[in-house]
Amino acid sequence: MNFELSEEQRALVGTVSAFARKESPITRLRRLREDAIGFERATLQKMGEYGWLGVMFPEEYGGSGGSFVDAALVLEQLGATLVPEPVLPMLVAGTAILHAGTPEQRQRWLQPLTAGESVLSLAFVESQGRNAPCSVKTRAVRSGSGFRLSGEKRWVLAGHAADALVVSARTAGSDGDGDGISLFVVDADAPGVQRQTVKTMDGHKAAMLRLDDVEVDDSRLLGAEGAGRAALEAALDVGAAACCAEGAGIAQALLRMTVEYLKTREQFGVKIGSFQALQHRAAKMFTDLELARSVVEAALQAIDADSPDVPELVSLAKAKMGDTFHLVSNEMVQMHGGIGMTDAHDAGFYLKRARACEATFGSQSYHRDRYAKIQGY
Repeated sequence: MNFELSEEQRALVGTVSAFARKESPITRLRRLREDAIGFERATLQKMGEYGWLGVMFPEEYGGSGGSFVDAALVLEQLGATLVPEPVLPMLVAGTAILHAGTPEQRQRWLQPLTAGESVLSLAFVESQGRNAPCSVKTRAVRSGSGFRLSGEKRWVLAGHAADALVVSARTAGSDGDGDGISLFVVDADAPGVQRQTVKTMDGHKAAMLRLDDVEVDDSRLLGAEGAGRAALEAALDVGAAACCAEGAGIAQALLRMTVEYLKTREQFGVKIGSFQALQHRAAKMFTDLELARSVVEAALQAIDADSPDVPELVSLAKAKMGDTFHLVSNEMVQMHGGIGMTDAHDAGFYLKRARACEATFGSQSYHRDRYAKIQGY
């Protein structure tokens, strides 16, 4: 399998990396974490103008017609400086629309998304189901020429600032059934939509969502009624793999930060990087990260190839990269010492974001269990 970047991809990496370092250093996250929204619409629109929000979407819907590998390269560089704009949640919601929507629906909602003019979020997590896509109690009942939606969704990433929400709801069957799940696009300001903004541990924000008889017409139903499971699972696999890509940038930044500290911090009159025990620990960080990146790259390419192995490879990648997040972030704090746990040092921001990435779109235990089931255990 060839993991070499093309000339265009290397240029993309360089451009996004330069933007992240210049326009959104870690000091920007410090400033925006107490902001009501937590990111800036103007910066999001600038990303849309550069084509980064639509890099994997077809040109007819405002995208660049690139690959998911290209989108992952963007996310990796944004992760390196903890850029707060909700690129990942928008990518996941857009993927659901791309898979389930009609050409007219894709045109309607993907065009403003790829331009950075509209924020979309996927609302699928419920209190009883955590990350299981089929654990849906939210109901959508036929009403006239449309539906009435009622239920609750938890921890909707960027849902507090979303203009529209892609909501999974059950039009048939009961909680846990694979059939009977439908996807709807709901305006965030529609009557009956209640959102409570909550802070996440990494300085970002999400929404607790309540739907009280929210009326939508048939044009808001993505695809056929009751047939939304495949699109939802495809979007969640993209989300998990994208989280791994962003996490690779975070972990690489953690490793670089740690190595620089080992080169400058002195104890007993010598640089602590000369201590063999710390050299071994740094080497362990490096080798584990390289192994995890290889697994992630396999998952990214499987998604681009629309391979039947996507679920298996995505779960393998998410479990492995989650372990790597944990190792690298813990070692970074350990080798920095007490300062690594303070708000004064950037290390803590990376640690918290790494922990959030571990849990987002399924933890290590969730994906190990999923992988085992796929393998027939």
